[in-house]
Amino acid sequence: MDQTEIIRTVSDVMDALGVAVVAIGVLWGLFLFIKNLFTNTSGDAYKVFRIQIVRSLMLGLDILVAGDVIRTVAISPTLMSVGVLGAIVLIRCFLSWSLALEIDGRWPWQAPRKEQ
Repeated sequence: MDQTEIIRTVSDVMDALGVAVVAIGVLWGLFLFIKNLFTNTSGDAYKVFRIQIVRSLMLGLDILVAGDVIRTVAISPTLMSVGVLGAIVLIRCFLSWSLALEIDGRWPWQAPRKEQ
């Protein structure tokens, strides 16, 4: 097995891990949602479900970006592949920021809101 095949295998494993993190996170969130429907009287089961899904999406996106970086830098560092990687990273960064806004109610670079 040569170096390129090893790197391709590592990036494929990271892609699979990213997908698994998202899938397991959604399933775990669904489990918590159902559990909270029956045990929680405060009515925040949906909020907990959304937060769990967003967190698993953010972690999965980070792992997928890492796999893309490894693949692009180590296997095919052409101008075209770097440009495609840049576009993918920009889209995923925007998604991560949007998901952070969904959870926290503020952009990542804004100061946390003070509780009153």
